[in-house]
Amino acid sequence: VNGVLRNIQRQDSELNTDSDTLRFNTPAWFIKRLQQAYPDNWQDIIEQSHQRPPMWLRNNQQSQTCDAYLAALAQHDISAQAGSSPNAILLESAKDVAALPDFMEGAASVQDGAAQWAATLLAPAADELVLDACAAPGGKSCHLLELAPTINLVAVDFDQKRLARVQQNLDRLHLKAQLIHGDATDIPSWWQGQQFDRILLDAPCSATGVIRRHPDIKWLRKNSDIEELANLQKQILDHCWQWLKPGGTLLYATCSILPQENSQQVEQFLARTADASLVPIEQQAHISDIGWQILPGQDNMDGFYYARLVKAI
Repeated sequence: VNGVLRNIQRQDSELNTDSDTLRFNTPAWFIKRLQQAYPDNWQDIIEQSHQRPPMWLRNNQQSQTCDAYLAALAQHDISAQAGSSPNAILLESAKDVAALPDFMEGAASVQDGAAQWAATLLAPAADELVLDACAAPGGKSCHLLELAPTINLVAVDFDQKRLARVQQNLDRLHLKAQLIHGDATDIPSWWQGQQFDRILLDAPCSATGVIRRHPDIKWLRKNSDIEELANLQKQILDHCWQWLKPGGTLLYATCSILPQENSQQVEQFLARTADASLVPIEQQAHISDIGWQILPGQDNMDGFYYARLVKAI
């Protein structure tokens, strides 16, 4: 490292420091996509993606109320405040989970404020059959069960090793779900039951909304990845829709901030799917928006996208 830095120092006058990649510490292809999607605030998005992320907790309402857990945190001299979703808690500074009251007993979980909206927006009801189509590592699966403990939750993931994380989270929170190693583009290969009342599709994506938590994302991703991911999302979305009951709700979610994976993906789905309709989300900026796009740093949350789709009866 010392040798590289000394070499840069010697060649400083020869380096092209006018490059946007160097100036913004961000790949040129990603800058271009941000400029197209967010012409007025693309620089702010990059700046927010370089900030240190805050630590969010999700209160387990099966253990105590959010106010009660905030009081417990205060008794341990841990400064925190309630977030915008019902059980979200934002810590003033990050803490080791071992220092959090009753964490290992399941009183709370670590989950960003944006991700916590998934279960709330899907709003499972008692005894419903619910599919979490891309479940690992299981934070959203657990949240669904905290909100409605009597649902029959089927949690599926293509990565068998990551399913172990789902089981670990379920065990700590004393929750139960049916875990299946399977492909969300081929549901009949692992499911012979009835259609689902609700489906959470947290689709594989570029993860461009969580760069502040995983800075290597912007260097590991390539421009060509976006089209490949959009095609995969399309396949999963179309296939999962076939397994949704008439009158059922599918919540499409990504931790991306790129329209190709989010609003454009949903717009194209609505155009080719006659029995699908978009239900506006109260928190979205305009009722005419196609879904709710959360940008990095918005209310201290990660970048995330949600679209709530209902199947005609």
